[in-house]
Amino acid sequence: QVQLVESGGGLVQPGGSLRLSCAASGRTFSNSAMGWFRQAPGKEREFVAAITWSAGRTYYADSVKGRFTISRDNAKSTSYLQMNSLKPEDTAVYYCAVRVVSVGVPTIAAHYNYWGQGTQVAVSS
Repeated sequence: QVQLVESGGGLVQPGGSLRLSCAASGRTFSNSAMGWFRQAPGKEREFVAAITWSAGRTYYADSVKGRFTISRDNAKSTSYLQMNSLKPEDTAVYYCAVRVVSVGVPTIAAHYNYWGQGTQVAVSS
């Protein structure tokens, strides 16, 4: 089992920045990738970014490329999502997730095995 705890959400003005953290505990040696997804009210959960645990290869949704950066600290079993130039449309609950088995690119929510509780990000003036 893997437990995930997110932190770092909050309210920020348009153009501002936030950094989300996701700390994993438990059987973290079995992780193949960590991802971030978000869900806005009335919308489906969507992929934001992912990073493979061993090689550190990164993937981004087109809507956040150039603004968001995902990273990981293997020693701490923690993933980070640095979000810059935030827009009102980035408002959502952000979830981190762990994928255990490598199945294609890590952009598909259904391929993730463990999920955090979510952290709210609100971008508003």
